[in-house]
Amino acid sequence: MIVQIIGWALFGLICGALARLLVPGRQNLGCITTSLLGIAGSLVGGSVAALVLDGPGSGIAWGGWILSILGAVLLLVAVGRSR
Repeated sequence: MIVQIIGWALFGLICGALARLLVPGRQNLGCITTSLLGIAGSLVGGSVAALVLDGPGSGIAWGGWILSILGAVLLLVAVGRSR
């Protein structure tokens, strides 16, 4: 169980960092906020992937990565506009 939590945190950090690289401008976010942004983006992207790819766990893993990063980008833009 703890390994899964660490895995999600690491996945979230990677997705959040990639989203920050893709969005132009400076974002004043720390490492923990970036990780939470990536995890939330993964949830958004995973939900879209489940709808598009006919259920969770189907399709290719790259689709999940791409949609997770896109979800994190959307959340980052929304957070940036609200500040």
